Amino acid sequence: MDEFVFFGGKGGVGKTTVSSAYALKCANAGLKTLVVSTDPAHSTSDVFGQQFGDDPAAVEGHENLWAMEIDPDEEVERHMRDIRRRMTEQVSAAIVNEIDRQIELAHRTPGAYEAALFDRFIQVMREASPDASESASGEERPASSEAGEYDRVVFDTSPTGGTLRLLALPDFLGDWIERLVQKRTKSLDLFEKAAIGEKEARRKLDEDPLIAHLQGRKEKFEFAGRALRERSAFFLVLNPDDLSIRETERSVAEMGKQGLGVEGLVVNKVTPSPDDDDRGRGGRYLRDRVATERERIGRIRDGFDEPVVAEIESRVREVRGDLLADVADELAIDVEAASAEV
Repeated sequence: MDEFVFFGGKGGVGKTTVSSAYALKCANAGLKTLVVSTDPAHSTSDVFGQQFGDDPAAVEGHENLWAMEIDPDEEVERHMRDIRRRMTEQVSAAIVNEIDRQIELAHRTPGAYEAALFDRFIQVMREASPDASESASGEERPASSEAGEYDRVVFDTSPTGGTLRLLALPDFLGDWIERLVQKRTKSLDLFEKAAIGEKEARRKLDEDPLIAHLQGRKEKFEFAGRALRERSAFFLVLNPDDLSIRETERSVAEMGKQGLGVEGLVVNKVTPSPDDDDRGRGGRYLRDRVATERERIGRIRDGFDEPVVAEIESRVREVRGDLLADVADELAIDVEAASAEV
């Protein structure tokens, strides 16, 4: 059974609605389910009519269901504070100010957002996983909530471009960290040999906190790579419009390059057909729009290898409460296997 299920897609296609509906579907089937929003434009709280934060909280009125919203800006700040703390522990006081300046510059560089969010992303996966009894650093795993471990973790991911950069990090950073460890090992070994002799150098090398930290980071990213490829299912949400279709085509191709397959497509915000006797201007408009969308949905079904697992019509009201349950029923995704019913 795929423990982690991701719903991706460009911004505004309705990922939060679909991921929340699927999480509800899993919870109603008896699975302890956590839905996690990593999208900067959080609306999970709106869907369930309850405010969520960085820690999992039980969703009121629903058994087996928890939710959390990760704040990307807060994660970047936390990430930088952790880097500053680790660096200042390793250097002399004379260069602490320079380190602060460099960290502040790094805070504004491309990739800082993804790196910080990915750290939290991995932490959630490890803490929620029944198979992970220890954190990446080997320390005792903290409880993510009073609910403990989950049978299913559903991610409402960030818009497609950011998600793909996020998913590409394990391999890239894993190789990068390995090279850093090699360089650190060689330089420290040579330095200590010159200063105090080979035997003492080896002892210092084994105790080096920077190497230990880098190794812990490498193990964390390796865990993420395995979990994403071996224990995760990916679904893409799109609307029946040309821009959304082209974005989905790019996403499928890019995810394939990362070794990540897409299990199915959810076509959301489909225009409902008007009544047959509606011959007014509104009825004519709706019939033309429905015809255009039907053609596009046909292109989606014929042009993608991935199956369409739902066609969800637009609702007059915001999708929450009973409407969310209706959407959950429309998702042809088996909760036990997280694979499309084809």
